[in-house]
Amino acid sequence: MKLVLVPPQSESTADWPEQLMSAVPGLEVVRPSWEDAAEALRDADAVYGVLPAELLAKTTRLRWLQAEQAGPPAGFYYPELVAHPLQVTNMRATYTDHVAEHTLAMVLALTRGLPRYIRDQQRAEWNPDWTPESMFPLSEATALIIGVGAVGAEIGRLLAAFGVHVVGVDLQPSNNPGFASVWPIDALEEQLPAVDLVISTVPHTPDTEGMVDTQLLKSFKPSSLFINVGRGPTVHLDALDAALADGRLRGVALDVFEPEPLPPDHPLWRRPEVLITPHVAGAGPHESERRYAVLLENCERFVSGEDLINVVDKTKWF
Repeated sequence: MKLVLVPPQSESTADWPEQLMSAVPGLEVVRPSWEDAAEALRDADAVYGVLPAELLAKTTRLRWLQAEQAGPPAGFYYPELVAHPLQVTNMRATYTDHVAEHTLAMVLALTRGLPRYIRDQQRAEWNPDWTPESMFPLSEATALIIGVGAVGAEIGRLLAAFGVHVVGVDLQPSNNPGFASVWPIDALEEQLPAVDLVISTVPHTPDTEGMVDTQLLKSFKPSSLFINVGRGPTVHLDALDAALADGRLRGVALDVFEPEPLPPDHPLWRRPEVLITPHVAGAGPHESERRYAVLLENCERFVSGEDLINVVDKTKWF
């Protein structure tokens, strides 16, 4: 069995070929340069990384592609890849704790008015606000999680510890610790008027692209908060900006964006009720070790003919 680590690869994978071949007897692992990639892929059984269409066309016996991320970048699932018989697996649940903690930090920052005070600090201005309306008590809030996968479930669990009433919507509703209820995704629009905090964790798929648009934002409860730590293309930023301009949202926190990086002239940069982080919710220690652990387990399963973990439905992109 031959596995190719498709370039470009970071230095963190430099030792992986030797480690994998030592751990999985019968597995050959190569990490070619871009110039040698096509030849290396010709007789590859498996691939790790992003596989462009021109390289896919060079393969003759490829059966498995391991994505480097839980939600690979736009264009990863192109038509030829979807039509190909190979299996795709991803890094699902690899960054769950990091993203959930980042989300909680965003929630606390918005509910305690920190974006405003950070701006005051930068201007050396002392402007305390003791009005009750300046803060958003979590113990009296209802949060709706859009997408109750590994990340969404952990966010809900953490919020429940703060006394938040947590509900969710998902394609496959199930019981989760901390959630009062989880409804089918079709119930999203009817549930929105009753919640104070909306958090999206959904991946970018053909069904979720642009799902948070002008029409859906009209269903949000006035003065609610919105946070997106899923994928940027799921939210129309201009529609979000218009909702803020109209006073239909109390505040917004975004880690992912429709175009990345967010253009410097976009009005969201300058809105005082908006908190922006540059797609770093998954940042944290042990990233390389966790990705290697998933790859190693799947290599062992692949060589022994067992079912792989984190298998993706290519038509749905997750």
